[in-house]
Amino acid sequence: MSVAMDTTTNRPFPGASPGMHTGGGADRGRVAVVGGGLGALASACTLAARGFRVTLFERNPWLGGKAAQHRADGFRFDMGPTILIMPSVLRRVFAEAGVDLDDRLDMVPLDPQWRCFYEDGSVLDLVSDTRAMEAELEKLAPGASQGWSDLMDLSERLHDVSERYFLWRSVGGVRDTFSMSDSFKMSVLSDLAALRMGATVGGTVRRKLDDPRVAQVADHFTQYVGSAPDSSPAVLCGIAHMQTDEGIWYPMGGTRAVPEALTRLATELGVDLRPGTGVQRIAVEDGRAVGVVTDDGTRHPFDLVVSGADAVRTHTELVGGEVGRKWAKKGHEPACSGVVLYLGLDRRYDHLLHHDFVFSKDPEEEFDHIYRKGEPAPDPTAYLCAPAATEAAVAPEGGEALYVLVHTPHLRPGQDWSKMLPEYREVILDKLERCAGLENLRDHIVHESALTPQDIHDRYHVLDGAIYGLASHGRFTGAFKPANRSRQVEGLYLAGGAAHPGPGMPMVLMSGWIAADALDEDVAAAAATAAAVG
Repeated sequence: MSVAMDTTTNRPFPGASPGMHTGGGADRGRVAVVGGGLGALASACTLAARGFRVTLFERNPWLGGKAAQHRADGFRFDMGPTILIMPSVLRRVFAEAGVDLDDRLDMVPLDPQWRCFYEDGSVLDLVSDTRAMEAELEKLAPGASQGWSDLMDLSERLHDVSERYFLWRSVGGVRDTFSMSDSFKMSVLSDLAALRMGATVGGTVRRKLDDPRVAQVADHFTQYVGSAPDSSPAVLCGIAHMQTDEGIWYPMGGTRAVPEALTRLATELGVDLRPGTGVQRIAVEDGRAVGVVTDDGTRHPFDLVVSGADAVRTHTELVGGEVGRKWAKKGHEPACSGVVLYLGLDRRYDHLLHHDFVFSKDPEEEFDHIYRKGEPAPDPTAYLCAPAATEAAVAPEGGEALYVLVHTPHLRPGQDWSKMLPEYREVILDKLERCAGLENLRDHIVHESALTPQDIHDRYHVLDGAIYGLASHGRFTGAFKPANRSRQVEGLYLAGGAAHPGPGMPMVLMSGWIAADALDEDVAAAAATAAAVG
């Protein structure tokens, strides 16, 4: 049998066994998928392709979770994620059903990948070509290219180690990563040393990069997981390679096209999709998940359950009882939240790229406010998405559907964002006009909508409005999230940004595949055991 190949990288799919599953054969069991986000949809498609009968329940009337869309006054905005990296993960999910992703999505590579604006007026483009990137760095900060090259080499090494020990399987801690029998092999010891246990992203970056502006670029790869670089483990420097290896892509139709394509695939595979149907609780008997109870009180029996809901809220609210009390005592730290402004403009700012960062003048002050003081940063970094040059249909002719994201603390007691937003909006717009050259921005806004941390909490049912699930803080254990197999409830599996391997579009999609693969593996093992006993 041939090994399935990823046409993005021309390498075998990580974690793939020979051949792809197409859903044929005997009925392998009934699975409930709770939630309709990207991780849940990836799980549903993978399980259906492998022969399970899948029913997906989603409280909201749409599927896709945060990958939703806002349309108004002729403008179209992606509401949540806007950056697609590692398309190989999405290809892996579609390949489970023998489907080529290129037949379902029209994806455009973006290069330069980002444009960076600084308080001192300097500008830096992040480009794919190594030599061109070195030239960009030398123009900004002579001598910086060598440090950047060294950091990217380290990032590639860390990503390689992550691929072999950490990604594509259910991991919840060190004991799931390295076996004791292998721990004293020289190759494993070398890999352990490469992880730089005890070092942070921020410290590692600054040992390589002297120029503070270039260091800010490297810091912000960690913002894919909504955590402070000076509190996150150095292994997360591997995120940079995830982007530079495969690039940044834009699906025509916006990132909303991703859940729409997954929904179509799920329908073709026979998944019973039930948007507008919330799950009140997961039914547990003798420590095992046996079904779900929907908001109308109806109990639905299932053999197994995958929860794409927030991992903490899954255990504390949907499972509850003693399991919930134990999870509540763990004190999981939410990642950051954010304010999102959706600005429909009657003009374009041609100097903007599709993706842009407008950096704070003092990252230490910024991260201190967001992650330690629990207050909005007085001078924040703003991420801008200006997609009209890539896809003109997002706005009326000559206009722009400008997406602005500023990270904020997760919800804290006493914070009333209905009162805080108007003042913080002015801080953000001032920043964009001053540092990104968006002259007279306010005069060109013809449509405006916003999401605050409270809106995110209420709309997506995430922990304290955290966009990125759980924070990746902790020098030794910060990279670990709850494993995809629940350790407290047999037959319950976890997907989504608050489960392994964490947040961001590719990681969330990967979590869905891992949850499905772990479930499949457990069912196959149980069947083999039963056959041996029989």
